[in-house]
Amino acid sequence: MTIRQAEIHDIQQIQIVRNAVKENTLSDPGLVTDEDCAAFITTHGKGWVCEINGKIVGFAIADLKGNNIWALFMHPDFEKKGIGRQLHNTMLNWYFEQTTANVWLSTAPQTRAAAFYRKAGWKETGTYGKSEIKFEMSHHDWTTKNAS
Repeated sequence: MTIRQAEIHDIQQIQIVRNAVKENTLSDPGLVTDEDCAAFITTHGKGWVCEINGKIVGFAIADLKGNNIWALFMHPDFEKKGIGRQLHNTMLNWYFEQTTANVWLSTAPQTRAAAFYRKAGWKETGTYGKSEIKFEMSHHDWTTKNAS
């Protein structure tokens, strides 16, 4: 298993993972284009992938411009193995090395993702869009949690 920075040539496999998820599915897979992915991993922020035997099984993307976690997804066949946590921590460590600004994300309520973020120390701050939960993480909370 390797966690590494996402590259443009990874986008096809990133899209496969994104469209394989069982929760937080896209109503229209065309809503997230290859061009969107390229912009978020090159100019908006940075992305990471987890690769096993040459296959991308999960990815995470932080949007430094929007102070947002744009994506954190695992292929269903590779969930519950700690990979999502490693991608999450790699992404947040990088994010808070760049800025002390709070970072936010949103996810559907009553999902495993929402439970994952709560367990990771994210604070629920309200709603986003029509029905998602908005979470925030502060630099202080992240560095304090990970100092031990």
